[in-house]
Amino acid sequence: MNCTPFKSTEEKIREAAKRVFLEKGFDGATSRDIADAAGINIALTNYYFRSKEKLFMSIFEEMLQLFFNGMVDIMNKPISLREKITELIEHDFQLLKKNPSLAIFIMNEIHRDPDRMASSLGVMKQIHHSLFEEQLQQEIKRGNVRPIKAIHLMPMIFCNIQFLFIGKAMHMKMWQMDEDDFEKFANEHKALVTDMVTTYIFEFEKA
Repeated sequence: MNCTPFKSTEEKIREAAKRVFLEKGFDGATSRDIADAAGINIALTNYYFRSKEKLFMSIFEEMLQLFFNGMVDIMNKPISLREKITELIEHDFQLLKKNPSLAIFIMNEIHRDPDRMASSLGVMKQIHHSLFEEQLQQEIKRGNVRPIKAIHLMPMIFCNIQFLFIGKAMHMKMWQMDEDDFEKFANEHKALVTDMVTTYIFEFEKA
């Protein structure tokens, strides 16, 4: 007989908190919202996590890891720079397709409290010292790619994908799309972004 795996009260609270915080952010969410979403008494929420702030920081750090870790893994893969850029775009696309509120949640919360960025300093150092940046500089020296700093290339790779999902509701309303229409549009957009970035980086007149 198949049985649904038992979820602890703590797991239920975390899953509910993740949904509520992604939807409402720290300021908009209440402990009552989280308890109601988890289907438990509010006293249990306070028992396991003591405060909304502690529960939020636990979720925020998890979301940062989800946002950045796969990116670092791709940056250090032993593949060509062109393949790496394509994989980074695909990774960002699939991550935000599954978690469309993730990008705006992280950006809003860092904007609300810049000190939260301290939670991501470790992974930011990993990005800065990754094989990607070294590989980019090597290809520039060989004359294979347009001279560009990683600090400019990274927004080119990610922002065009992230805004696609941040603005999903706007796109669907403006262009009268249903979910199937948006999925087709999003895949077409991903292909355009990949072509735009790789064409700009690899196809240029050499001095």
